Amino acid sequence: MRTIDAATLKAMFLSAANNLYNHYPEIDQLNVFPVPDGDTGMNMNLTVSSGAREIANRPEDDDIFALASSFSRGLLMGARGNSGVITSQIFRGFAKGLEGQKYLNAQALAKAFDSAREVAYKAVMKPVEGTILTVIRESSASLLEFVKRDTTIEEAMAYLVKAAHISLDHTPDLLPVLKEVGVVDSGGAGLVTILEGMEAVVRDAFIERKGEATATSPEPVASPYAGAKIADSEEGFGYCTQFILRLGNEAEKKPFVEKNFKKFLMGHGNSVVIVQDGDIVKVHVHTLTPGNMLNYAQQFGEFVTITIENMTEEHHNIEAGKTATDYSVTMEGKKERTPIIPHEEIPEDAEVSIEKEFGLIAVSSGAGLDELFRELGVDVLVSGGQTMNPSTEDFVKAIKATKARNVFLLPNNSNIVMAASQACDVMEGSGVFARVIPSKTIPQGMSSCMAFNPELTPDEIFRDMKAALKNVKSGSVTYAIKDTEIEGVHITKDYYLAMKDKAIVSCVKDKFEALNDLIDSLLGKNSYMLTVLAGEDITDEDLEKVEADLSEKYGDDLEIDVKRGDQPVYSFLIGVE
Repeated sequence: MRTIDAATLKAMFLSAANNLYNHYPEIDQLNVFPVPDGDTGMNMNLTVSSGAREIANRPEDDDIFALASSFSRGLLMGARGNSGVITSQIFRGFAKGLEGQKYLNAQALAKAFDSAREVAYKAVMKPVEGTILTVIRESSASLLEFVKRDTTIEEAMAYLVKAAHISLDHTPDLLPVLKEVGVVDSGGAGLVTILEGMEAVVRDAFIERKGEATATSPEPVASPYAGAKIADSEEGFGYCTQFILRLGNEAEKKPFVEKNFKKFLMGHGNSVVIVQDGDIVKVHVHTLTPGNMLNYAQQFGEFVTITIENMTEEHHNIEAGKTATDYSVTMEGKKERTPIIPHEEIPEDAEVSIEKEFGLIAVSSGAGLDELFRELGVDVLVSGGQTMNPSTEDFVKAIKATKARNVFLLPNNSNIVMAASQACDVMEGSGVFARVIPSKTIPQGMSSCMAFNPELTPDEIFRDMKAALKNVKSGSVTYAIKDTEIEGVHITKDYYLAMKDKAIVSCVKDKFEALNDLIDSLLGKNSYMLTVLAGEDITDEDLEKVEADLSEKYGDDLEIDVKRGDQPVYSFLIGVE
């Protein structure tokens, strides 16, 4: 084969997406830090699947540049996590390199991949070697040097894949933490998987998507991407059941006792959250029998709202690359509800409507965190966080939903900053000026919200909100998903990790011991405020004891604020100012 036309390139992109879908669990296993997070494989899979959907039904034509641009646009809008954003930039550069081309020979293909390298590096402020960037740089440079006028497409793609494998195997030599844990870079592995899918087409071996990729394997995975096995889900699937109940008077309904109510729900489901505000009770529970929950609840009052989502179907939708459904609900009686994105009823091409000067957007995960951000004046909440990173498109929808001229985004996670920034770029020329306050933790985001002052100019607001990030030291307590050793700390699966940013302070059996270790590591002589946000696994009794113990230990020296965040995955989020 001497040239690639638009039809062949389309098949290459679709084959690449299928190959990545088939192998993303293996890529997820390369996670260096043994915590349950939004892994690279899943993020890249959702990103590339978005590009594939963009071109799947595109009519056949001979415009190879338009095809690559459509694929690039799909990746850009679907990009999740830093790895997804960088992948979208790689194919943005690839498309840029095809402008004016009708067919691609090997030399033109090599130039397109070199353009991919250039654009990807420009998109990252501080490129780190030993990552996906290294793999695209070294493999594209090798291909550019290899191809000649008579090189076939088959020879060029085979050489590119071989060079990418060599570069990937070299990543542990550039990033010491990879060598310590014994893995290659996950983003680089994802790129190699994409290139292998593209190369298969020119060998007449289009890769079909398997019925369902699974995140676990009965035996350790034997592959060059072998890492620790992903932990099985403890929660499983079922129905996410949410309702708001208005309690009746005792003559008509049974008396409501929150402790007994919660005990029943926990006996028939999990992820239980109950918030009572006067005669209003807001309930969130995951269960296999939502009808039983509703029948039980109606003994105590009447429903204001009911929402039931099939989480098994949701899981399949997410794996298929569709937008995740948000399960959060808002309490009745608020002056204005805070929208939670994504919502299917907000189309991507919705008109930009400006009704006010300023808007705040924050990423949140957990009913308690949602309420705290609302109280701090956030206009729109983006549902997401560590386990499911929002996409660029989610942020674009959120920006439009604020209906504000100047919008400030708080990603509250280091792996979400790039997607939020990319959304701001998408909005350029729309009349909306969106900027990212690069908050990397929930406590940072909350501190930044407090610095928002609508009396100032947009530049002054941005300056003050960004400066507030420096006043907060953050940490978290979560559980380990695998046995490993990092920076001299032995990690035991299912033990609790005290993490100060990305540094592991301790790994212990008891979550409360981990909490104490973490707080001791965060406090300094100038500390004056300690904020503890409790996760969904912390009971009310546990929370009361934590508050009492902290008040006794630090009450004379610190202002202590213990709140319920109800966030998944993390038993505690800590902020020290």
